[in-house]
Amino acid sequence: MGSNLTVNKEIEEYINNNSTKLHPVQKEIISNNDELGDIKRMQISVSQCHFLHLLIKSSKIKKILEIGTFTGLSTLSMSLALPDDGSVLALDKNHETSKTALNFFKKASQDKKIKLIIGLASDTLKNLINTKQKFDLVFIDADKENYLNYFNYSVDLVNTDGLIIIDNVLWHGEVVDINKQDKLTVSIREFNTYVNKDKRVENLIIPVGDGLSVCRKL
Repeated sequence: MGSNLTVNKEIEEYINNNSTKLHPVQKEIISNNDELGDIKRMQISVSQCHFLHLLIKSSKIKKILEIGTFTGLSTLSMSLALPDDGSVLALDKNHETSKTALNFFKKASQDKKIKLIIGLASDTLKNLINTKQKFDLVFIDADKENYLNYFNYSVDLVNTDGLIIIDNVLWHGEVVDINKQDKLTVSIREFNTYVNKDKRVENLIIPVGDGLSVCRKL
C-alpha cells in the first residue's frame, strides 16, 4: 500500500488537464475572477466543478439549492449537469457579483434553469421551509460563521437520501493545526464535529479543492 498523496499545484494542474474540459463560459468566469484580487479565493476549484458536475449528471438530481453564488462558477457547473427540466435556486447577498453571475448564466444559455435571489440567505431559507419546499441537493459555500445555521436549514429542506455538500471544510489545512485558534478556523472545526455527530445525516469529507463535506440525509 502506497502512502497518501499530497496534492500540490502541479498535481492539481495535471488532474485538470486530464479531466473533462470545462464549458467555455466556465473558463470565462475563471478568467474574470482572476482580475478580482483576493476575493477570487471565493470561487470553487476546477476539480470541484468536475466533481459537482459528474455527481449530478450520474444521479437523479433535478432540484438544487445553492447558498452562496459569487460570480456563478459553482452554479453554472451544477446547472450544466441538470436535465432540461432541472432547476437551481441560488442565494447571494452581493448585488455586484450577482449581476456578473446572471450575465454568465445567460451567456451559457442556463438562465432559464437558474433563479437567483439577492438578499439575506437566512430570510429566504426560512420562507422555503415555511412553504414546504424540498430539494435533491443543497450546496453551501457562503459566510463560514453561519455554516451551522445554513446546515440545519438545509437538513429540513433536502429530501430523504438527498445530499448536502459544504465547501471549505478543510480551511487550507488549518483545521488540523491546534495553534490556529482564530474565529473562522475554530468555527469550521466545530462545524465539522457537529456534522459528524449529527444523527440525521451520514457524511464524508473529501480533499477536493479546499475540502468538501458530502452529507446524505437519512
